[in-house]
Amino acid sequence: MTAIDPRPLTGEPVSLDLLNTRWNEEGVRQDLLTGVEGLAVWLGSNGLGRRFPADAATLRHTLAARDALAALVARPGDPAATARVDAVLDHGRIRATLTGEGPGERVEFADPARGPGWTAARDYLDLLRTAPDRIRACAHEACILHFFDTSRNGTRRWCSMAACGNRAKASRHYARTKES
Repeated sequence: MTAIDPRPLTGEPVSLDLLNTRWNEEGVRQDLLTGVEGLAVWLGSNGLGRRFPADAATLRHTLAARDALAALVARPGDPAATARVDAVLDHGRIRATLTGEGPGERVEFADPARGPGWTAARDYLDLLRTAPDRIRACAHEACILHFFDTSRNGTRRWCSMAACGNRAKASRHYARTKES
């Protein structure tokens, strides 16, 4: 049985969910991927647990992919960050297939330990194709989480309105009442 995912924000696209394996909790940096147990939780949360092993090699490659994605999100278009993500993508490919249901695709890896990181990097490319302006970092200064803005008008600012959004509103209210 897999442990419960302790992160405050889950369910984002797999690339952003990988970035969200690091978060702040009461001013202390947390990291889900400090061992294979946390990797198993992350793989399970993203439906990847049956496809990829939760072992030391997979953890190492997944952490490298997370660092590459974090660099690119922090510096979009940076050639060094782009090269790091490309290096992750070099370890998998998509093979076109024809099945009884019609055209399809199958992902192939020379080393299955590289699969989760590759899957996250590939997902990030899909987000960039879909709506790069909707890839966001939470606007709260103490939060390091990321999300894909699916709101109708595209104005979401917080990873969670109940957590970071509420804290920001409370801070503004406190500042206004302090001034009066």
